[in-house]
Amino acid sequence: MVRFIMEKDFSEGAMAMLPLSIFGFRALWSPWFFLSILAAVVLYFLLTKKWRHKFDGEEPVTRKEIGYFLASMVLLYIVKGSPMDLMGHILFSVHMAQMAILLLIVAPFLIIGIPDWIWKKVLDIKIVGRAMRFFTNPVLSLILFTIMFSLYHYPFILDQVKLSIIFHALFTITLFIFAIFLWWPIVNTLEGQPKLHGLKKIGYVILSAILITPACALIIFVDVPVYDTYSSGEAWLQAMALCVPGSTLAGLSGLGISGPELFTKMPTVYDQQLGGILMKVIQELIYVVVIGKIFIKWYKEEQRDADEITKRDLLERQKLTMHGS
Repeated sequence: MVRFIMEKDFSEGAMAMLPLSIFGFRALWSPWFFLSILAAVVLYFLLTKKWRHKFDGEEPVTRKEIGYFLASMVLLYIVKGSPMDLMGHILFSVHMAQMAILLLIVAPFLIIGIPDWIWKKVLDIKIVGRAMRFFTNPVLSLILFTIMFSLYHYPFILDQVKLSIIFHALFTITLFIFAIFLWWPIVNTLEGQPKLHGLKKIGYVILSAILITPACALIIFVDVPVYDTYSSGEAWLQAMALCVPGSTLAGLSGLGISGPELFTKMPTVYDQQLGGILMKVIQELIYVVVIGKIFIKWYKEEQRDADEITKRDLLERQKLTMHGS
């Protein structure tokens, strides 16, 4: 069917944009990934509701935690299982939007959504607990995330990663784990774990935004396409194998498809630059919200502490006055 449609278009000399539907339901909606997400949600409710009494130190799950966990799962499916994932292999700008959502929204939402008592059980495993303490050191987590993100988007490395299902999975999972490390000192509420307070959190977030800027700037200001998997027909077809069934790709490759331009009118270099802009803009918007929430919380705590100090001073003065009289 795909071959017939394509041959008809080419025979007519048409270069109209092709619909994503030619890739089929499996490539568009990733049913196996959807079932994996569904299984994770079911397991979450079993652990936090039905089975939680079997664990020591368990606590009732809150609506806030449930909300954040479900939001993280929905967003995870959108970026890695919906047509957005397929588009991310066609347009670099969509890929960067995926990365922004996955690393800057899904990661912190997942940390908040998992109850502390479950995190404690996981971190009680010695090797996991030691690794978490080491990698969530604020300075180290910032450096490692920045290096990993920059390496991932270095043209040669990204092209190689996108040509291998195994490398792509390993790199994506590793980068997501480093995103967990990055957000841990800011959003975790577990006693005894590395965390920042007050203005230190704001400084940490601002520094994170600064460190990731050079990688985005290089992508934004380069004036030639640098990613073969988004510009070269042969490399693009190989990269599409990460999310498109082989039978569908066989039909496409036999027709000499030259690449993403059959699905978009945007020039490759503009798409590339847009990707860098999207990543930076989404990051800045998220960080502004985070900094705002941190500042408001810090201000309220300072006010509460100031009120308590004032009350203590008044009580002390009253005691002194009574003793003096």
